[in-house]
Amino acid sequence: MEIKTKTLKQERLRTEAAIQYAKDVFTRQLSDQLNLTKVSSPIMVMDGTGINDDLNGVERCVRFAIKQMDDQKAVVVNSLAKWKRIRLKDYEIDEEQGIITDMRAIRPDEDYSPIHSVYVDQWDWEKRISPDDRTVARLKTEVKKIYKALKITEQELRRKYTDVEEQLPDDITFIHAEELRRIYPELTGKEREDKIAREYGAVFIIGIGGELGDDQPHDGRAPDYDDWSTENEDGFYGLNGDLLVWNPVLESAFELSSMGIRVDQDALERQLELRNETHRKNLHFHQLLLQDQLPQSIGGGIGQSRVCMFLLGKQHIGEVQVSVWPEEAYQEASMKGISLL
Repeated sequence: MEIKTKTLKQERLRTEAAIQYAKDVFTRQLSDQLNLTKVSSPIMVMDGTGINDDLNGVERCVRFAIKQMDDQKAVVVNSLAKWKRIRLKDYEIDEEQGIITDMRAIRPDEDYSPIHSVYVDQWDWEKRISPDDRTVARLKTEVKKIYKALKITEQELRRKYTDVEEQLPDDITFIHAEELRRIYPELTGKEREDKIAREYGAVFIIGIGGELGDDQPHDGRAPDYDDWSTENEDGFYGLNGDLLVWNPVLESAFELSSMGIRVDQDALERQLELRNETHRKNLHFHQLLLQDQLPQSIGGGIGQSRVCMFLLGKQHIGEVQVSVWPEEAYQEASMKGISLL
């Protein structure tokens, strides 16, 4: 038993070292590919400013009063989608340059599963672009750069850790959510993702948030950061999307990133109308955008634990991050021989 315990501890330590190595390599590669500068980031922002990411608009935030600020409330960030755009303005970032930061969040409404935790860690990045670059072609260009960073990270990991297997195909495939719906009209959005990811290995699904031909979105998106309602040059709607890979360990599609070209004034107005949230126009972030005080940008989040879990072939996200789990999660993992950090 003592030998077994020691071996388990050694494996945990080895995993921790591999996690850090993967994060270091990918951070460097992503920064080089996208021309990004590392910046500090907040764990909280003030409530009522519109700066926090509302995700699908229904999730609760962690809120708390601040004693020495007249009991004003702050919220733990869900992501930094809108905060980063303000930073581009504050730092006077030039076009074709951007920022990257480590985002840490607590999302209490996440459903526990082998791929979901209430603790979220992302590489959050944002890059300034020209108004003329608000195209699906530009979106694809940046996705390919991110995918190249993933491929290089996988290669570097395989050189250092011989048991890491090659999983990523040479190239990433692009498809619009409406095209995917037409191919598999009888399937749910998740089932379509499984089909396309299994077939191609790595896929970027364009157009997440807007209604498709069946009057349903492929998946939810808040109305005030990604542009999912602008008609693009391919004749579909949306300048955003999700990067998915096929996970052979879980035998399912596995989302690594959500990203997109951000809303301009027209898209913000339109999407707030579509979601019946025009009251948000009075919030600080939205006023900045509507008054043309924010740069045009593209950005997104890439799950740090998700990337490590995938590249290291882990079965559970708790193997690559420390979180809080119900007792039944520990018991279930233990029965499968999984050791949660």
